This record gives sequence, structure tokens and C-alpha cells, in this order.
Amino acid sequence: MINKRLLIKNLLAHNDESSFYDKKRQLNLHTKEGKAKFLKHICALSNSNPSNNSYIVVGVEDQDNEIVGDDFFDDSRIQNLVNAYLENPPKIQYENVPFPNLPKDKVVGLVTIKPKHKTSFFKKNIHTILANTVFVRVGSNSMPTEEKIPYSKQNIETIISIENSSRNSIAYTLDGVMDFMIERHGDMTSKYKVFKELFVICWAGKPKRIRDTTYLSRVDIELINEQIKLFYSALDVVSIEFDDESFTITEHVPLGLNDKTSYYPLEQQKISFFDNGYYKIESKMLFEPPVYNKKVLHHIYNSNVTLLNKLRKGLAISDRDEKDLENFSSTLMICYLNGFEDAKQKLIDAKPFLKAQKSPTVYLSFKEAMRILRKMKYNENNA
Repeated sequence: MINKRLLIKNLLAHNDESSFYDKKRQLNLHTKEGKAKFLKHICALSNSNPSNNSYIVVGVEDQDNEIVGDDFFDDSRIQNLVNAYLENPPKIQYENVPFPNLPKDKVVGLVTIKPKHKTSFFKKNIHTILANTVFVRVGSNSMPTEEKIPYSKQNIETIISIENSSRNSIAYTLDGVMDFMIERHGDMTSKYKVFKELFVICWAGKPKRIRDTTYLSRVDIELINEQIKLFYSALDVVSIEFDDESFTITEHVPLGLNDKTSYYPLEQQKISFFDNGYYKIESKMLFEPPVYNKKVLHHIYNSNVTLLNKLRKGLAISDRDEKDLENFSSTLMICYLNGFEDAKQKLIDAKPFLKAQKSPTVYLSFKEAMRILRKMKYNENNA
């Protein structure tokens, strides 16, 4: 098994950006431009590495390779974005990798692009990239080309060497368990479970029992062997079930117009473990948004638009406005899910103003709402 933290360190230490890996400070998949840049690099790396894995590392400063981290990104359906725009799309995997020096809510993203012999190209326009455009890696740059791409094995030995030097050990696993349970989560309930005598999952959270179900809030769940963060949320709650063969995480979203006391199942993630040293992660969307009275929602929507206009104009806001900002993102999301098509764009437009608020919960709520909407969008595209 590959220790993903070691793999990232070895990629960064091996060389600057090259024909087999790219690094980014962060991904921006909220805009067409951000999606286009991401897809361009996926296309180029895939075409230039038909016989070996290639990688994108997210959360690293470009100039000095400083690991600064990025937000936890749990969108397993990012593959659907690639499938939607690329012909002959490669299989990709996005993993969240924690580092000891980073805050609990920050990780380094690792995008693994699996080898594929067929040439990938854009099958439809996005931003400034036209349909039928083909990209390849020229050094550290992703460049368009009109020439036929020759089959290349130039990076096979290098990637095999990097991956072999990133293999896990008992020491790394034990260090990972101790770091998770004592250093990072000594202030809350932490547990671990060993599967198939090979895999260790650690999880931590604040337990609370509602009716017949025990939920965990402030949840952190990690597959220690590969240093992969499986789940992280400061706002949402999860329920956990496991047996000797599998570990299942059901994420619940606290939603409400005036409070957040109702929990709605959002997504279920099941990790199955096998005797041959492999595991499989399967995700299933469960979310059915709550339905509210349209007249009530019209009033709430208009109030939020008025509040957004105040923020845009730099006007002073009242104590009541500050309280409304705490629920601004979740209520606009509810409006969008109940047929207010403009509500999502209003939420996106509000991002810089929400980020500037004194209360960190305001911007955190925005990120959680966008994460839910992104999941639902990719799920609909895959339906």
C-alpha cells in the first residue's frame, strides 16, 4: 500500500512540475474558468503518460513548494466532470491527505490520473477551450497540439521508483494512529478499528444521541494506512456502522429555515475490505431536500437579496442582519432546491462578502452549502 503523504513528499522533492505531475495552490471548480484549467491539466497529463500514473498536487505554493493545504474536498463525483467534457476520459481519483503541520480542516489534495492508451480531447467547449482541442505536457506546461501524439514510456521508470519509495510500513501506520488519536484529537472521543489485519480506520467526533441514533459532530475519519482523510466536517453530522468486512459513513445535513434541528441524510460512503489487500469505496446519494411553503420562501429569498445588496454597497448592517448571515447560505440553498433558480448564483456572488465577516461560521456555512450543491449537481449529471 502506498502512503499518500510520502508520495506527495517524494513528488515535490523529485523535481519541479514536469510531464508527470502538476501542482496547484487550490482548485476552483465553482467557475467555468476554474473547471477549464483543471480539465486542461487532466487531459495533458493523461495524454503524456499513457503507461503510468500521473498526478496533480493541490495545496502547495508554486514558488517554494511550501505545503499550505486546501479545504477538504470530498467530491467523489469529480470523475463525472471529466466524463462530461473529455472524450476518452481517464479514470481519476481525488484523495485528501492530512499533514501534521496543517490545521485540522486543511489537507493536501492528491489527484491520481490512471494510465490510458487512447488520446483524450475536449468533446465540447468550456470557457476559452474549444471542442476537439488536444493537450499534452511540454515540460511543466499543458499545451494544445494538433500533431498526433506518439506513444511514450518516458516516465515509467521514474514513477515506479517514486511509488515504490512511498510504500507504507508498520512504523508509519502506528505513528499515524498515535498522531490522530493523541496529537490532533486528544480533546474528543477517538476510536479505531482494524480490518483484515491490514487496514486501520480512526475516527473522532462529539457524540450525541437523538431518538435511537447516535450521531457524531465535528467529525474526522481517516484511513491511516494510506494517510487519506475519508471525511471531515465542522458543521454536518454522521452516523457510523461497521462490521469485520466494511465501514459505512452516512452523512446527515442539519437544515431548517429558523434553526437546524432536522437531520437529512445526504450521502452514504461504504468502504469494503478484501483479503487480498485491496479495498473499494462506493458512494450513494440519499438526499431529498425539504419542501417549504413558496410564500414563506419568497419572503426569505427577498430578505437575503436585500442583505446581499447591503454587503455589496458596504452599508452598515444591524444585529439582526448579522444573525441572518449565520443562516444566509443554508436558506439560499433551500430556496434553490425549492425552485428559486437564481438563488445559487446569488450565493456564489456573496462569497467574498461572507468570507470577510468576523464570524468564521458565516463563511464555513457557505462552503458547506456549496459542497452539498456540487454533490447534487454531479449526481444529477450521472443519473
